[in-house]
Amino acid sequence: MQQSPVSISLSSYGADLVREHGQAHFIPLVAAAGASCIEWREELLTHEQPGELARSAEEHGLESVFSSPLELWQAERSEPNAELCATLQRARAFGAKRLKVSLGHFTAHHDLHSLASLLERQPLDLLVENDQTEHGGRIEPFQRFFSAVAAQNLPLRMTFDIGNWQWQAQSALDAARLLGRHVAYVHCKAVHLRADGKRVALPPGAPQLQQWEQLLRHMTQGITRAVEYPLQGADLLQVTAEQVALLACLGQSRLEPAHV
Repeated sequence: MQQSPVSISLSSYGADLVREHGQAHFIPLVAAAGASCIEWREELLTHEQPGELARSAEEHGLESVFSSPLELWQAERSEPNAELCATLQRARAFGAKRLKVSLGHFTAHHDLHSLASLLERQPLDLLVENDQTEHGGRIEPFQRFFSAVAAQNLPLRMTFDIGNWQWQAQSALDAARLLGRHVAYVHCKAVHLRADGKRVALPPGAPQLQQWEQLLRHMTQGITRAVEYPLQGADLLQVTAEQVALLACLGQSRLEPAHV
């Protein structure tokens, strides 16, 4: 069976551990586990030198994604987030081919022309993710956004976070059917609702893997899928390699094309 590329979001190792060791520490581990991509986390950066991380990742055969908590659209501003330009530059410094941000407060008054101008001649792709908020974690705003993007033929794609839809009681399967054609990168995590009402990310069990198999069939075959759930244990290499192997085999067949 053909293996699909797997990415490791470094947040999976826990914020404290990642900040303690620095993100460069995990590059050999991610590569040895069989992943083909590493996802830098802007919110976990400490004293890392971007050029060193970029070189090390390349030497280990890893592509890079840069994840930022930045919201692309703000409610009070028609143009894209003023920090987007600097974030794009930071992502390039880390050797990333893709920058992942949240959608934010997209409405019809937001100016896609200014975004198009900003993205001209950019050497990396901008991916817009569904987060856990009411304004950025529901299906309908993404349908409106990608309809507007298509009308202007802009090179924007989506990061599809499987677990995040649950924060707004959205169906991940409906989202995959409606938005799958726009997806370029998939964040995978199972979600558990605790007794105190808080949702937390967990590694997948058999039911989640079966669901993810169905979701991936609505997207491009062989799409990169990322671990974004806890990777913990005495042997992090073994734990990581096991999860890479699980995700690499998912989504090998296709269903009907996704629609909008």
